[in-house]
Amino acid sequence: MVRRRIFTRSALIFISALCSAAVAQDWLYYGGSQGGTHHSELRRINRANVASLELAWSYRTGAISRHPEQQASASFHATPILLPQAAGQSLVFCTPFNRIIALDPVSGEERWTFDAEIQLGPMGSRYNCRGIAYWHDTAKPDSESCTHRLFMGTFDLRLTAIDARNGLACEDFGTDGQVDIRSMVMAEVQTKAQVIGRPANYRDGNVQFSSPPAVIGDIVVIGSSNNTKFNRIDGPSGMVRAFDARNGKLKWTFDPVPRNPGDPQADNWTVQALKITGAANVWSMMSIDEERDLLFLPTASASPDFFGGTRPGENRYANSVVALKGASGEIAWHYQIVHHDVWDLDLPAQPILIEIERGGQRIPVVVQLTKQGMIFVLHRETGEPVFAVEERPVPQDGVAGERLSPTQPYPSELPLLVPHGFSVANAWGFTFFDRGFCRDWLERSRLDHYYAPPSREGTAVFPGMAVNNWGGGAYDPTRNLLVVPINNALVMRRLIPHAEVDPDVLAHPMAGLAGNPGKLDGTDYAQQFQPMLSPLFSPCNPPPWGELAALDLGTGELRWRRTLGVLDKLMPVPIPLPWGTPNAGGPIVTDGGLVFIGATMDERFRAFDLDTGAQLWETETPSASMATPMTYEIDGRQFVVIASGGHMWQYMFNITDYLLAYALP
Repeated sequence: MVRRRIFTRSALIFISALCSAAVAQDWLYYGGSQGGTHHSELRRINRANVASLELAWSYRTGAISRHPEQQASASFHATPILLPQAAGQSLVFCTPFNRIIALDPVSGEERWTFDAEIQLGPMGSRYNCRGIAYWHDTAKPDSESCTHRLFMGTFDLRLTAIDARNGLACEDFGTDGQVDIRSMVMAEVQTKAQVIGRPANYRDGNVQFSSPPAVIGDIVVIGSSNNTKFNRIDGPSGMVRAFDARNGKLKWTFDPVPRNPGDPQADNWTVQALKITGAANVWSMMSIDEERDLLFLPTASASPDFFGGTRPGENRYANSVVALKGASGEIAWHYQIVHHDVWDLDLPAQPILIEIERGGQRIPVVVQLTKQGMIFVLHRETGEPVFAVEERPVPQDGVAGERLSPTQPYPSELPLLVPHGFSVANAWGFTFFDRGFCRDWLERSRLDHYYAPPSREGTAVFPGMAVNNWGGGAYDPTRNLLVVPINNALVMRRLIPHAEVDPDVLAHPMAGLAGNPGKLDGTDYAQQFQPMLSPLFSPCNPPPWGELAALDLGTGELRWRRTLGVLDKLMPVPIPLPWGTPNAGGPIVTDGGLVFIGATMDERFRAFDLDTGAQLWETETPSASMATPMTYEIDGRQFVVIASGGHMWQYMFNITDYLLAYALP
């Protein structure tokens, strides 16, 4: 039974707090809106006064002290939401280990907590909870329990529902407030094993929930992270599941691999691939258009990453924006952004739902950011590109057994955020020795095209590290500006025949991680993926390595671009070289003319001028604040909040658990 606990606070004080606080409601959803715009109309903090911003309160979740043995496996990327007055007007968020915490949004004092008491996975598991979802049951009297609900997916594959006002489980949802999705996943794994004729291959943590569920109407929908993509052809599916928000009953499912031969996209797959291929999951955030009853999914690559010989064809529905009808799960349209992915180019960011002026018309669109630094703008009702897209020829000489797509889509009216391609002559390093090391590595590698497939000698790709990732972008409707963080770094992808790899290397616990070769089970290859770093751990490409840019969606031009981050925390000698750092986390924009973003590895939180990109404010934070901030206003005072906890992969030196709130004095 899940433990429930309400911290000491009298009902009289609680009700008084509900009645007395006046709120300019903002940030009820993970992305600021159901369409992930990361935009706020608030303007009390603005360009004229942001330099006076100071820490209003800080709160430590205790996640690390509760699980010290898992510290290196936890990432605190949560973005809180602010509940409306009727739901308690608390600031609520989740920890990496699926504990929901409600705070007083003015003082940061703890009001209540809910602990899902997850079953921890084996060593090497990933613990992350980026957010939770709110739902108001308008069919129930406001006085009843669980009229206002919070939904969270857990590491161990449960969907939980709790009362937003007090943190108690909603007993009418599933069993004791939770739906067991693990049993559904295990049933699917067993069925697939029988079809393939091999024992079931699953361990806890192979599939997990890390992004917030999406709520459309009276239905709550959840995707999944799939941690088998990089090492297996037959991992669990990327099934998206929808449940009744009141009772937890399964309403519909959508599998991005079209198992049904009658599906119109099934002819892009072979019969065997339809039976065994896993993933194509939705690990990032979904978006909602309530008016049109549309749910927008950013799907990932099908398994395995880096080799597609077992899944010939374009693999439709994978690497796509898929629009589903919320009530039924029926496909309204889909648009594929990468055909037959062998580069791990999942759609990483929440689709952004906005309206733009084009050709004298107001058009509802979906803006999709990508790892390759391309921006696709699609009509929200049809999926047709609003800014033109061309199919261009790409290399075809993959490893033996590979079957590549002859073309890939390129937006032709919008610029690449990072130009594709790299030259050996541009090899970089802090020292002559560093530059020589990188130059030699690049000379041994394939380096001819962004879509060059992984190769036996190793394929160097720039930009290789995800240009845009799960942090997504922020859209300002007044200026028609899309603000995006950018990563610039080379990576290397390699496929090595099993016979050429030491069996002890493939059996090592770190196989497939940190640049170590890992077996692609079901193929003849091992894969090796790693950033191309010099012996002094600098990228082999010149800086800047992190940037922030603003794109005008009216003209398709970059309005401004600047480096993001300094190097002092990353160097033996703390010199604040303004060369940018790799980043994880997203920006927000406000009607105060500001962009707020953490994301960098230098343990700072910053504000920029939305019109010019000039930095107006920065503060040091306890660790790298690799989350997306949010903002709200209560009693005439605006707060900006961000999680500061580091990152289990990108910033492993200082993993912690702070939530920080900033306001004017």
